[in-house]
Amino acid sequence: MQKITVLGAGGRMGQANIRAIAQIDGAALFSALERDGDKTIGKDARALAGLNPSGVLITSDVDEALRGSDAIIDFTAPQVSIDYAKKAHELGLVHVIGTTGWTPEEDAEIASLTGKGRLVKAGNMSLGVNLLMGLVRKAAAALPTDFDIEVLEMHHRMKVDAPSGTALMLGEAAADGRQIDLTENAVRSRDGITGAREPGSIGFAALRGGTVIGDHSVIFAGSNERIELSHSAQDRSIFANGAIYASLWAQDKAPGLYSMADVLGF
Repeated sequence: MQKITVLGAGGRMGQANIRAIAQIDGAALFSALERDGDKTIGKDARALAGLNPSGVLITSDVDEALRGSDAIIDFTAPQVSIDYAKKAHELGLVHVIGTTGWTPEEDAEIASLTGKGRLVKAGNMSLGVNLLMGLVRKAAAALPTDFDIEVLEMHHRMKVDAPSGTALMLGEAAADGRQIDLTENAVRSRDGITGAREPGSIGFAALRGGTVIGDHSVIFAGSNERIELSHSAQDRSIFANGAIYASLWAQDKAPGLYSMADVLGF
């Protein structure tokens, strides 16, 4: 039985992770963490998530929470994830990171913290989204380069980063299929007199509003035809289920940095 620590246990994703742990064989909630001063400190983590109480109280004591834990599930913020990756590295834990909004410098720092731990990092933990990435990669490789590629995403009004981590992953998949560098070909905004679309570029558009959990489409626009590959997230449980699946998968793997593509064997 894998003993799991949930970060941000008082938030929506933290509670979704706790519910997923309760439903998946081989996983057990070991401890639940929140930042100092959070109003959920001291509350029963399972009860807060709508389950029967278990006596696992939400705490801000990191050392106590991780003592005896096997794994960390983390949907927080990049710097928080880096801090916990250092802990996972020291203790040899599994660390599953669904955090988004990374800078290249933060990505490089997290990649250096895998000497002892097993780190699974993805901008989206959904099995469906990761399948979509595989399809996008194949479509980009198969279609002529005169098919323009656009990535469209929409999220709830409270999301703080754009494009979303998932949109960037889809853009990377398209770039991989085309065998080009995304950073040199991405167009993240258009305003004013932009001129004609640059051939071979990959465009991004971000919409924000309401309570949308996450909608993503990749459009391949050719002459007189258009192909759209899409995914719609209807409940946060899909991200939590994928994270727990990844955590269990990583338990017996060698130390290193893994992706959901590794988890799913793509």
